[in-house]
Amino acid sequence: MSDIDTSLNRKLKDIAAGFIGGATQVLIGQPADLVKIRLQTSTTPTTSAQVIKNVIRNEGLLAFYKGTLPPLFGVGACVSLQFYGFHECKRQLLKSSNKNELNLWPQTYIAGAVAGIVNTPVTAPVEQLRILSQSNTKSASNSLLSTVKKIYAERGFTNGIYRGFTVTLLRETQAYGVWFLAYESLISYIQSSRGYKSRNDISTVELLTAGALAGNALWLSSYPIDVIKSNIQSDKFGPESRFNGSMSLAAKHIFKTNGWLGFWKGLAPCLVRAVPCSAGTFASVELALRLMG
Repeated sequence: MSDIDTSLNRKLKDIAAGFIGGATQVLIGQPADLVKIRLQTSTTPTTSAQVIKNVIRNEGLLAFYKGTLPPLFGVGACVSLQFYGFHECKRQLLKSSNKNELNLWPQTYIAGAVAGIVNTPVTAPVEQLRILSQSNTKSASNSLLSTVKKIYAERGFTNGIYRGFTVTLLRETQAYGVWFLAYESLISYIQSSRGYKSRNDISTVELLTAGALAGNALWLSSYPIDVIKSNIQSDKFGPESRFNGSMSLAAKHIFKTNGWLGFWKGLAPCLVRAVPCSAGTFASVELALRLMG
């Protein structure tokens, strides 16, 4: 097999493993993610327990999987792009430096940041639709297709489907730079401290632990940006809009309403969700890559 064929084969495996990781992430984390969005966008003080109680009473248990369809495919595509972007940037950095391994800082962070940048064009519209669905407290809701058509007809791409693109780009760059840096640092520590000769020797439990800790590092490093993003993307359109897609207006509103703590609303369920989601994502990607060779 030629070098070109081998390279293409490697890239396709990165993409396929990433899709598996993304689907795993969505199915594990969707209920907690709905609670996080409701907390972030609530206009009155509330708690996770109250949100859960209200959802069950007013919307039923299936409401915890509101907005699942867009992220199931969208997040699968996003995580595919993330892992492809990370590994491709890693390959290029190694090629230019003639090294076998990246420096953890800053090269691994840079590769992770590139992963975030690469998948933002997919993440922004997918999360726009998911957040609109999850922030809707009515039991009846419009279909995905009708929602897309309505947004596009009224606001177009830039101010409608892609509303919140800039703040999403900022969050993705920081979040995934830290995510991959934290994970690769932990994997490096496990491999050296346990005396493993190969990355493939690392056990599933150790992969899950590294992934879980990396997930919390991701959110702790980027959560205030995510709160601003959620408020922008859950906002109404047209004359009823409070922020018109403006990060500064959204940030001022959050601070005026809840002070500095407003930028950390919903952190607890987010961190709880991050543990199984990030653990499952990294472990499923690693194991899929091992199976594919």
